[in-house]
Amino acid sequence: MPIDPLSIALAIIGIVIGGIVKGATGAGAPIVAVPLLAVAFDVPTAVTIFTIPNLISNMWQAWQYREHNLSRRFILPLLIAAFVGAGLGTVMLISLPSEFLTTGVAIGCIAYIAFRLARPDWSLSLKTATRVVAPVGLAAGVLQGAIGVSAPISVTFLSALKLDRPVFIATISAVFVAMSYAQIPLIASAGLMTPTLIVFGFAALGLVLITMPLGAALAQRWSPAVFSNIILVMLAVIALRLLANLF
Repeated sequence: MPIDPLSIALAIIGIVIGGIVKGATGAGAPIVAVPLLAVAFDVPTAVTIFTIPNLISNMWQAWQYREHNLSRRFILPLLIAAFVGAGLGTVMLISLPSEFLTTGVAIGCIAYIAFRLARPDWSLSLKTATRVVAPVGLAAGVLQGAIGVSAPISVTFLSALKLDRPVFIATISAVFVAMSYAQIPLIASAGLMTPTLIVFGFAALGLVLITMPLGAALAQRWSPAVFSNIILVMLAVIALRLLANLF
């Protein structure tokens, strides 16, 4: 598909902002970067490119915050379900038409915006969350595998627990690592992980790693609401652009 300079610029901006948001909050890079990469390329290419920064940056964070994990009763079902779901979602990514996937990304963006606006203070107890953690993890994994964006489920679910920042980062990073472990072998076996996209992936990783410390520094000055509002505005624009590309 034709790639115009504006789309490439938007993709780079998305990765940079995603890295900043991830550094500040521990999550958020895919929800910004993948839709913008999908604008520049297509959904399978976007997901393939971002599996590399998603895996490595989250492995880094998971190691940094390894002492802040939740109990095994919660985290193990979440990781296993997310892994299985990501595998199922990746099969969908490989087999479904590009237009269907593009629509899915746009709907995912809109759903995330709608929920954040409608229920900004939604909360869950850890006891309640533990009862539903497996199906939530499975659904998040399917979204991550199919469209590269699980935040409407994964980030929303874990944010509702009102975890301390280190615990949230440790948990969400482990989830993304588990999903990446399922995604990458399947994407590679389908022939999507070409040498060119591997190079693009490591370039994206470089941008994410460079900008994450900036996000961490900004987190000391800006409230989480600032980052949330930036993401919501960007997602609205992205969703409109993706839908416009279908017509």
